[in-house]
Amino acid sequence: MIKCFLTGATGQLGVELQHTCPPDVELKGVSRDALDICQDQVVSEVVGRCRPDIIINCAAYTAVDRAEQESEHAFAVNARGAANIAKAGVKCGARVIHISTDFVFAGTGPVPYRPDDATGPVNLYGASKLEGEKRVFDITRGSCLILRTAWLYSRHGRNFVNTMLRLMKERDLLRVVDDQIGTPTWANGLARAIWKCVTISDMHGIHHWTDAGVASWYDFAVAIAEEGIALKLLGHSITILPVPTKEYPTPARRPACSVIDTSLTRRVLGLTPPHWRVALRQMLQEYKERSNE
Repeated sequence: MIKCFLTGATGQLGVELQHTCPPDVELKGVSRDALDICQDQVVSEVVGRCRPDIIINCAAYTAVDRAEQESEHAFAVNARGAANIAKAGVKCGARVIHISTDFVFAGTGPVPYRPDDATGPVNLYGASKLEGEKRVFDITRGSCLILRTAWLYSRHGRNFVNTMLRLMKERDLLRVVDDQIGTPTWANGLARAIWKCVTISDMHGIHHWTDAGVASWYDFAVAIAEEGIALKLLGHSITILPVPTKEYPTPARRPACSVIDTSLTRRVLGLTPPHWRVALRQMLQEYKERSNE
């Protein structure tokens, strides 16, 4: 039996990790309310009592725009908090799996970013996550696994899909940015990939995982509308207009193209992720089934 300690257990990825937990894993999940990862001594004591074999750190400050005004808080959680988790892992001999983001890249590359490509975040959220990566890597002397993902969504919590579904029920017309490109990723599929990572004890360093394919936020919104109507989650058609980023200013700058290359991780795991549109359909089907319960 593998003992696993999970932070951020009530977030969208944390919930999916609990739902997909293999039978040979004893999982202890803690929420932000149960454990403040910014408190070094508390983290050490809580993790020490659990004595896990694996720590999966999903705890993060993810409010991208608010981070521009709350940079101290963002760095406290995403950098210092991540470091506290790594130190606790080293102290008890646990392997650390740390979840990171495509936002560590500038988003100007002509091809998908590989794990070893140069980073260059364009906002404070990305900078805080990158600092967290560096601290975790240094503290564990490279024995950790840092797994970057992108455009995460699930039926739980605040994310683009849930926001779009709400707005599409309220409005007949939406304007959505069409010049930011990435890969929508269902948290359920990412969770299953993480559990596969757990079984490969010598997998370390930086890896990437998303669903397959690419999309703009506009493409993603159109797909949500089409699939939502097909599943009768939406009762009417919605007009969705593409707009450039300059017409939708936000406090935090976003990378224009943050597609990440997952080929290395696919080979190591022996897994092939579904196309993002297929995963979206599966998630919305689950959304419908659970809504009818």
